[in-house]
Amino acid sequence: MFNNPIFIREALTSPRQIRHYLIRSGYVAAVFILIFTAGQTILGTQQIQTTTIGEFARLGNLIFQMISFLQLLLVMFFTLLFSAGSIAQEKDRGTLILLLMTELKDRELVSGKTQSSLLIVYVLLAASVPVCIFLHLLGGVELAQILWMELICLITVFATGSWAALVAFWREKTFQTLAISVLGMVVFLGVVELLVGLLGPSSALRPWIAGLDPFRALYEILNPLSLNTGLEPISVSAWPSLISLAVLGVALRVFTVFRLRVWNPSRSVYKATPKAENETEKEAVIVKEKSRSIWANPVIWREIMTKAYGRKVFVIKLAYFLLAGFLLWSATSSDAAVEGVLYLGVIPPQGLAFAGIAWLSLVLANTQAVTSITSEKDSKTLELLLVTDISAKEFVLGKLGGIFYNSKELILVPVLILCYLVSQGAFSTEGFLCALIGFLALMIFSIVLGLHMGLTYDNSRSAIGGSLGTMFFLFIGIGIFMILLVQARSSFALQLQSFLVFIVVGSAALHSALTHRNPSRALAISAWLLPFLTFYAITSFLLGGTLGVLVTILFAYGLPVLSMYIPAVSEFDVALGKTTYDKG
Repeated sequence: MFNNPIFIREALTSPRQIRHYLIRSGYVAAVFILIFTAGQTILGTQQIQTTTIGEFARLGNLIFQMISFLQLLLVMFFTLLFSAGSIAQEKDRGTLILLLMTELKDRELVSGKTQSSLLIVYVLLAASVPVCIFLHLLGGVELAQILWMELICLITVFATGSWAALVAFWREKTFQTLAISVLGMVVFLGVVELLVGLLGPSSALRPWIAGLDPFRALYEILNPLSLNTGLEPISVSAWPSLISLAVLGVALRVFTVFRLRVWNPSRSVYKATPKAENETEKEAVIVKEKSRSIWANPVIWREIMTKAYGRKVFVIKLAYFLLAGFLLWSATSSDAAVEGVLYLGVIPPQGLAFAGIAWLSLVLANTQAVTSITSEKDSKTLELLLVTDISAKEFVLGKLGGIFYNSKELILVPVLILCYLVSQGAFSTEGFLCALIGFLALMIFSIVLGLHMGLTYDNSRSAIGGSLGTMFFLFIGIGIFMILLVQARSSFALQLQSFLVFIVVGSAALHSALTHRNPSRALAISAWLLPFLTFYAITSFLLGGTLGVLVTILFAYGLPVLSMYIPAVSEFDVALGKTTYDKG
């Protein structure tokens, strides 16, 4: 790998960028802010001198568990994003075919593109080691647990990156690549858990199959007493998981190498040329094709009536349907649903399944929105649109209409699940209406956010990373807030200042993402208000509120939508950074 020219170039050039420094330093700073917030939540305002060793150990154990699962989820998400996005960008720009024409071997090309795109992920893993060692000093965490946690994250990056590279070299469009990568990973984890449930505890294959789920392996490392119920000495080990994931990653990598030149160049590169019956004829062959009538808005016509997002999109939709059905079935038939267990004190298992499906729908819709713009930029077709008579309003509304149409299944499935849960008595009518309207508001926000990021960033990789990263951290932050609020429910007022630190940092990050190129007062106000209002909505929800939560969500996410949509329509030149005034 270290002799690979693609990896060497990335290793020499990436650290020189200020973005690389900000990512790794920001990650460590965010972890320390999380430690501070959790510490204030558990210890409160009591003096250090009065804090017992057991309380410090409880603090260290809780923070380490949160950081471990958060880091595993983080590296999986960004491994998919960076690995698949980097290769898809090469395809959109037409530079992958140039790499295929070089003297690079197939394995060098696959390995170089995959590992070079994951350099920042490896750096983040290395940066987390000193933080975990610091938690070891608090107690409640063993060095062996830290070692196995880092190894699980590392091998997960390898396996996930191999899967993302396979999909990226296979599919042609960026949206298909990202969607299949995410859905495939989630479906794979679901199948693994299903097989583990079918295999008995005495099965010899069970540890190796279960090892394919890194979350299960990490849970066993963090909770060694769950497996060691006897009186023998407790030990932690994740060898089955490391071996299983390594074999899976190698198999995916080898398969990609063998199929690289079968999949690439794709058939869309070649232009079909009609041939005459007699090869020696020099006369031009005229082929008449029936023309199709185009709508008044050609942008929305192209989005709906053509294969703008690639062929075989139905495969993505089929996988989404199967995954949604599996999650709903698992939640409704689980023991927790039968026993009436409420997660965080307010969320039933069916509601948790709906939240997962809704989050997946939001991410896929956001992906489709941002790639609808980045694909135009990479293929140089956006420049052609700028010299036509299409107005800014027609372009933006055409894109939005096409995105909503192509995302109709992503909107309809969660709505149908909500209706089913209401019929089963899992939600009240008021809760159903609030959840429905809130989901639709978040869907509009995710789509407009993707469109805004695509127009704002020149680099497609930065646009996709900024858009999906905003969605990821926004909802992960909501989950962390809910966990910490439950921990601090008895003394919430005393720990308010620690939550404010977390909120202010999140507001600053959101402000930086939304106003990257074109700062505006409306976007600034929206970015700073959204985390505060979201925090208020979370607290109201945990206290049993419904209508107040809905009103807060509508205002918190409706204001950014207007702040991003109005400039895109009325000030298209400013939003895009180009000019169309010379068209008269």
